[in-house]
Amino acid sequence: MNSVQTVTEIIGLYALNIAIAIVIFVVGKWLARKITNMVISILRKKDGVDETLIKFFENILYVLLLIVVALTALSRLGVETTSFFAILGAAGLAVGLALQGSLGNFASGVMIILFKPFKGGDVINAAGVTGTVSEVSIFNTILITPDNQKVIIPNGAITSGSITNININPTRRVDLVVGIGYDDDIKKAKNTLHRIVEADERVLKENGITVAVSELADSSVNFVVRAWVNTPDYWNVKFDLTENIKITFDEEGISIPYPQQDIHLYKKD
Repeated sequence: MNSVQTVTEIIGLYALNIAIAIVIFVVGKWLARKITNMVISILRKKDGVDETLIKFFENILYVLLLIVVALTALSRLGVETTSFFAILGAAGLAVGLALQGSLGNFASGVMIILFKPFKGGDVINAAGVTGTVSEVSIFNTILITPDNQKVIIPNGAITSGSITNININPTRRVDLVVGIGYDDDIKKAKNTLHRIVEADERVLKENGITVAVSELADSSVNFVVRAWVNTPDYWNVKFDLTENIKITFDEEGISIPYPQQDIHLYKKD
């Protein structure tokens, strides 16, 4: 009779502990979600915090809180949680070694999201690719190239090199190099180039226009032509100026020479 009573007491004790552990887990899970939502709500109210980073932090925080809740519930059942920490540590090390490249991309993604060298919609040159930023995620960045190709670049490849944000500023400078022949009138060519640039209404005259001889090259006298424009107008202005220079030079009789070499022949007796 005593043995039956003892077994009953043990079962009752375990049943009570199991019930308490279940309550701890259920209530703890609810609290974990509430705490996570509260922290995320505070982050969303702050200016400048990227939504991608907020979502990532939300997942990490919730998982960490769930682990704490689970370990607390297991300790109520008499399970030694120290061994679980050792197992988690060993598993974390193994996963870290196996996913070394992915973790590097993850760290780079966090850096991009925090420091914001670019954002969605920016035109950048990174990892040898030029395109419009379509999406920035934790592990990679998606660019859409000018010919509408989708390029997925690991974040580690982006942060390991230089990043050029092409349209981050409201204005850009158009740089052209124009060559004329050595027999052409330099002053006439210079005045013609000035006139062509000034005639374009998209050029920001207040920022100044530069037309200057930059080089006495092998086959030509080279001018640099520099003009400031609004960033959205950059390519159209560059293309139009190049075309107008050629048309106007033809009308004014100013040559754009081909590459040439002088060959001297000597007769040997």
